[in-house]
Amino acid sequence: MLLKLLLALILPGVLVVFFTRVTYNHYVGVFLAVALIAASIYKGYAESIFIIIIDIISLGVGFLYARNMGKKDRR
Repeated sequence: MLLKLLLALILPGVLVVFFTRVTYNHYVGVFLAVALIAASIYKGYAESIFIIIIDIISLGVGFLYARNMGKKDRR
């Protein structure tokens, strides 16, 4: 359970940043990360609502970081 909690804190945010760097669009990065997280929830890998909430928070933090990263690149 602790490993899933740590992965829920880190992995969705990293996925958003990775997909943003690959697609050059932070909205597409969030969409792809949400699709992967939704698929993992559908398959049953998120066994509690607490882990799903932490996934959503991590997605939000990753989105904010990717958006700020895009602003730095434009300067």
